[in-house]
Amino acid sequence: MTRWRPPAPRSTAIITREGFERLKSELDHLWHTVRPEVVKALAAAAAEGDRSENAEYIYRKKQLGEIDRRARYLSKRIPVLQVAESGPTDRSAVFFGATVTLENEATGEMVVYRIVGPDETDAKRGWISVDSPMATALLKKHVDDDFEAQLPAGPTRFCVVSIGYS
Repeated sequence: MTRWRPPAPRSTAIITREGFERLKSELDHLWHTVRPEVVKALAAAAAEGDRSENAEYIYRKKQLGEIDRRARYLSKRIPVLQVAESGPTDRSAVFFGATVTLENEATGEMVVYRIVGPDETDAKRGWISVDSPMATALLKKHVDDDFEAQLPAGPTRFCVVSIGYS
């Protein structure tokens, strides 16, 4: 028995203009603001003496590693992203960038989702990845279409109430 697992599927390299600008500003903020502050604090902690028992030094080293890891990811990811500048020609169907209102057929509950790139998902705002099971089930649907999505709670039926693009 081995521990080998197949690699995770690559996420779609599409993003909205706002999401792209947000990632670029995050990378700039990490490199020009956050990292220099942490490096200064790390140097000050290292100057205090014994590093093996210096909690501040250990914390700052971990913090610097996290910053570098995120910056490395962003610097590799940003060049491969494709910005979706305009909406689709058929605005009556669900595609990338759509804001969709759905009705859960079992409970009657209304939910609103916006389909965005995997790098800009935000559950609190209702932004779901184009790669998610819900978005995959939603793509190319029209108003009043019924569909079934595989959710963590099990298969759930929804009806498309409205579709909009901003």
